[in-house]
Amino acid sequence: MASTLADRLSQLVKTMRGQARITEDNVKDMLREVRMALLEADVALPVVRDFIERVKTKALGAEVAGSLNPGQTLVGIVHKELAATMGEGVSDLDLATQPPAIILMAGLQGAGKTTTTAKLAKHLIEKRKKKVLTVSADVYRPAAIEQLKTVTRQAGAEWFASTPDQKPHDIALAALDYARKHYFDVLLVDTAGRLAIDEALMAEIRDLHATLKPVETLFVVDAMQGQDAINTAKAFKEALPLTGIVLTKLDGDSRGGAALSVRQITGAPIKFAGVSEKIDGLEVFDAERHAGRVLGMGDIVALVEEVQKGVDIQAAQKLATKLKSGDNFDLNDFLSQITQMKKMGGLSSLMDKLPAQMTAKAGQPDMDKAEREVRRMEGIINSMTPLERRKPELLKASRKRRIAAGSGVHVQEVNRLLNQFEQMQGMMKKMKGGGLMKMMKRMGGMKGMGGLGGGGFGGLGGPR
Repeated sequence: MASTLADRLSQLVKTMRGQARITEDNVKDMLREVRMALLEADVALPVVRDFIERVKTKALGAEVAGSLNPGQTLVGIVHKELAATMGEGVSDLDLATQPPAIILMAGLQGAGKTTTTAKLAKHLIEKRKKKVLTVSADVYRPAAIEQLKTVTRQAGAEWFASTPDQKPHDIALAALDYARKHYFDVLLVDTAGRLAIDEALMAEIRDLHATLKPVETLFVVDAMQGQDAINTAKAFKEALPLTGIVLTKLDGDSRGGAALSVRQITGAPIKFAGVSEKIDGLEVFDAERHAGRVLGMGDIVALVEEVQKGVDIQAAQKLATKLKSGDNFDLNDFLSQITQMKKMGGLSSLMDKLPAQMTAKAGQPDMDKAEREVRRMEGIINSMTPLERRKPELLKASRKRRIAAGSGVHVQEVNRLLNQFEQMQGMMKKMKGGGLMKMMKRMGGMKGMGGLGGGGFGGLGGPR
């Protein structure tokens, strides 16, 4: 949905240049494009109708503000209504209760409940400083219990053991008793999913809800489900008093269809979004910012957060001190910068958060090819000796042949990496230290941000 809607609206803005007012005709043109984009994204028809009607009501007769043309004004209205449809602002978890605060995870099999449970545990530990216990009440899939054990360990939380021969009701009570006795702040209960909605599933989860009386009942839904998400949402809404929604796989191609539909169908706020498969790939959902992403406006706030989270501040400061003291930027430092980029989700993750216009100016690079190039560069540098990394000037023909053979590439690839390294070295000298952090800061003025990934990363172009 994101790229389709962004493309359609940006084209509309261009065609409406020079028009002084918003009229019924140009509103009709815009609404047709928006309606088509939403339907293609599998947004539920009743939601589309309601959305279009609200936009039409607010758009007709609206004055063009300042230097904005009608197209930009209409995009502004669409942005505002998109955010309103997905729930304005940020809705956080309500943990104001006598510990342990119980959170019940509900949803169909395959929606990502188990992984999301662990991601939420990590979020609560790191952001809310809570002591978290997880338990699986999914006795139908033994693998689900083991999976939760594994991902809980990765999240840094504690896992309560359960077995397939136990009843979900008994598991829940035992976990709650353990959480109370060991002073846990939060108990996360991963429930069983089915491949389709059935009465047995609903009866079981209703019983668990009545037994545990959770402060939060989160409905986990696959953002790429499309129309199926609507039927699931309706069924769970009728069975449980849902307090929030977690959208998983939001990094997929749909990016919005389910977000628009599920929020309106259930009336429950979207609280979290799964944005990657990594254990820390869970974001607090911000409707305003997600609407910006859907419309191709990017999410600079998320980009900055990604940089702050991924950059090793101590390593960056160490590099800055090293360069200021007159030492050269070497291949170890170059490898460190590449590693920092990977920690932030790679080039595709960073580019995804930039406004569409900027990535368009960058020439829409092939991100898969760029990521492969980054991995190849890592392989080449890792095939060098520590001395060669510190002193790249030692790399003559015979050493280059050995490195190429060790990393499984041609000598030309080694030469290309060294050229890119020299470009980066020159850039670092000009900046007098600071590495990736300083580079991002310089790009923060928005000018030249389309060149992100330049300076040697992925072969997307050197410094300008």
